Amino acid sequence: MPQIIPIKDLKNTSEISDMCHKSEEPIYITKNGYGDMVIMSMETYESAMYRLSVYRDVELSEQQIESGQIKNARTSLAEMGTKYGL
Repeated sequence: MPQIIPIKDLKNTSEISDMCHKSEEPIYITKNGYGDMVIMSMETYESAMYRLSVYRDVELSEQQIESGQIKNARTSLAEMGTKYGL
């Protein structure tokens, strides 16, 4: 369940840091009752960015398949072997 805290609580930086590290989810910050910011630990951020890059790669691959930009795996490996002297 997401944690939501008001912006005035950000002055308790050590407590907020502990919350970020205990939770593997972002913490939502509100200002005047409305969403304003999201904070998270570095580990959570890096994990999210890694997943996003994988999803982008999968999406790009699917687009290439749909447009016919494909190669035979054996041919590609042979070309790499020739190119890199393997």
